[in-house]
Amino acid sequence: MSVNAHKSYAELSERIVRLMRDERKRQGLSKYGMEQRSGVSQQMIGYVERGLRKPSLETALRMADGLGVDLADIITQARKLAPKRKA
Repeated sequence: MSVNAHKSYAELSERIVRLMRDERKRQGLSKYGMEQRSGVSQQMIGYVERGLRKPSLETALRMADGLGVDLADIITQARKLAPKRKA
C-alpha cells in the first residue's frame, strides 16, 4: 500500500469522525447523552472526536447506532467530501 493510500484512508477516517461529531452536536447530544445511547464511554467519544484514538469498527458502529444513523451512509457522505484527485 502506498503512502498516498495510507494518507487518503487517514483523511477519510477524520471526515467520518467529523461527520459523526457534527451529527451529535446537531442533535444537541452531550457526550454523556451519546454514552447513554451508544454504550461508548464519554472518554472514548472525546478521544475519538479529538483524533487521539481511532475507533474500532465495533465502536464506530455503536456510535453511529447511538446517533440513529447508518455507518455506511456516513462513510458514503465522507467519501463525497473527499478532495477531487488530479488526473
